[in-house]
Amino acid sequence: MIKVLFVCLGNICRSPMAEALFNHKIKQKNHQDYLSCDSCGTSDYHIGELPDERAIACAKENGIKMDHRGRQLNRIDFRDFDYLIAMDKSNMENIIKSAEQHKTSAKNLQLMREFQKDPEFLEVPDPYYGGVDGFQKVYEILDSSIDDLIEELVKKHQLI
Repeated sequence: MIKVLFVCLGNICRSPMAEALFNHKIKQKNHQDYLSCDSCGTSDYHIGELPDERAIACAKENGIKMDHRGRQLNRIDFRDFDYLIAMDKSNMENIIKSAEQHKTSAKNLQLMREFQKDPEFLEVPDPYYGGVDGFQKVYEILDSSIDDLIEELVKKHQLI
């Protein structure tokens, strides 16, 4: 089983959307026996909270169900996950700092948009302080990036 962890700041917008999309897509492709995921934040701002209501609404409008409670990146994540996927450079730096504090390494740490073909930017923008349209933009970025991520994981690990 290849395990992927999506990471943003508060774990209420981008990373739970990525988690929900990834789970939806691996079920569609019948890869749930080979791939799994979770999401978390680098901060402790929203531990135990549901995702942002705008993220939930956006996912629902796109036919995706979100079922997640916010949690913070922890020491065990570095051991349990094969891939750590950061939404932006700031959170990538936070992941590296956390790994150093826990005297471990952040194996297979990448930015989400590194998987997207010809991305306009390397970061997934944080929609939290914007309007509903920002959540749809993030959804579209994640939708594209996750297709390419799944394709790469299947090929790299010869899952089929």
